[in-house]
Amino acid sequence: MASHPLLDLKQHGQSVWLDNLSRPLIRSGELQRLVREDGITGVTSNPAIFNKAMTSGTAYDEAMTKLVQAGKTTLEIYEALAITDIQDACDVLRPVHDATGGSDGFVSLEVSPHLADDTQGTIEEAARLWNTVGRRNLLVKIPGTAAGVPAVEACLTRGINVNVTLLFSLAAHADVIDAHIRALKTRAGKGEDLRQIASVASFFLSRIDVKLDPMLASMARDGEHATKARDLMGKVAVANAKLAYGLWQGKMESADWRALAAAGARVQKPLWASTSTKNPDYSDVMYVEPLIGPHTVNTMPDETIVAFKNHGQAGLTVTSGVEEARATLASLADLGIDMDRVTDELLAEGITKFVKPFDDLLAALEAKRESLATAG
Repeated sequence: MASHPLLDLKQHGQSVWLDNLSRPLIRSGELQRLVREDGITGVTSNPAIFNKAMTSGTAYDEAMTKLVQAGKTTLEIYEALAITDIQDACDVLRPVHDATGGSDGFVSLEVSPHLADDTQGTIEEAARLWNTVGRRNLLVKIPGTAAGVPAVEACLTRGINVNVTLLFSLAAHADVIDAHIRALKTRAGKGEDLRQIASVASFFLSRIDVKLDPMLASMARDGEHATKARDLMGKVAVANAKLAYGLWQGKMESADWRALAAAGARVQKPLWASTSTKNPDYSDVMYVEPLIGPHTVNTMPDETIVAFKNHGQAGLTVTSGVEEARATLASLADLGIDMDRVTDELLAEGITKFVKPFDDLLAALEAKRESLATAG
């Protein structure tokens, strides 16, 4: 296998996961090729990805027709289609999972975004999806909301692997790391196995700059802080992520974590999400190159994978420029921008961005179900 920048990321401790999933991707052999040739070691999905996959083309029509004929509801049809794709993707990634001793090779499936503020509902749905999929290399995605964090802890305590999603703030990241540690301590206290419990914490990037850049651009047009505002554009998300990694490193040095690690516990890997560049004036690998380092995952959409494969530069970067990152966030505060308020808004918007495509998908499947039922 010829070396290229994507493969070089592994040398620095970073895994590359594909932020996309569809039936044609799996059944054409393209996912297998990405694993074999490009070093892809995981897959993430979300309601927007499934919406695009299931409402485009005819790849799901045959399976859908059978489900309609079986009298399944629209929600049951969606779940059956999604779970089949997730199971098949897990099977493609299973050799990676086995070869890494269970530390990689995961596929993520999200609980309903309507459960973002429902702790018990999230726990129940996560358990149901975990049991239905029936694959050790599944990660159930749970948002890092106030209601989601206790659900994360409960699921990890039960032995359900979790991808904590929609993390924007350092405080939320700290809460999620602490929930992971508490869950493993509970398991250890009961004499339960820690070695197979896996978790990642998905810290979002591009959405931060997309939200802040217009505010900074407005300030950059005139006034005493124009230069400072201009200098911050496109820099806040990466700075925030570098500090999140530093926070994680500190937690991994605690006595609690050292004791768990000695008992075989796996770290909760920081995962960089929302890594496609939205501003054409910026580098198309700006959310990859500065955030490379041990125990990290970067989940990339197709276009970012291609871009980094073609011209990315791999090196240990996530631990460099930390003081500059602190200065970036301090400068943001100097401009009167409240980062906590920004990240709270981004979390609320993030849930909406998953609720809408989920509801749109169910509406599209309902229309298709009715037309197939009528045709039948």
